[in-house]
Amino acid sequence: MVMNPINTRTPFFPHSKSAQEAQASKSSAIMRRNSYDRVQDLNDKTSRDVNVAIPESIRDYSRIKRVVDAAPEVDNSAKIAALKAQINAGTYEPNYDAIADKMLSTEF
Repeated sequence: MVMNPINTRTPFFPHSKSAQEAQASKSSAIMRRNSYDRVQDLNDKTSRDVNVAIPESIRDYSRIKRVVDAAPEVDNSAKIAALKAQINAGTYEPNYDAIADKMLSTEF
């Protein structure tokens, strides 16, 4: 009976011969592409430079979003329906002073 010479065991078991061979071939492939100094430099940079700085504007946005999400939802449908009815009937009279004050307060 002839056995298949191809190693078909998977690296599922970490201490099996095929898992150790896979790890050895992986590390040797890295060493073939990069010199020892380059590998050390890459390892130092990747472990040292992992911190991420989040800008303050993103933090502000996150805080505002949490507050908005926590606020109760406002239902203006009754007010909108009343305004539409007044406009359709021709009885709507806007308060121009209030509109101007609101525009100026948001502008300055």
